[in-house]
Amino acid sequence: MPKLKTNSGAKKRFALTGSGKIKRKHAFKSHILTKKSTKQKRNLTYSGLVDSADLSNVKSLLCLK
Repeated sequence: MPKLKTNSGAKKRFALTGSGKIKRKHAFKSHILTKKSTKQKRNLTYSGLVDSADLSNVKSLLCLK
């Protein structure tokens, strides 16, 4: 069976943690920032984790399963 290729868009957007969870960045932080509050922009700065509903799709894009 041939090797699987990792989705190149996904490998730029997701990172694996030490415990096996998948880190992600928040959306809506790239442009049109003047109408967003300082609190909203600050909370979008921190990274989050991929939800369990999306975990199988992201793992298949990263060839982890």
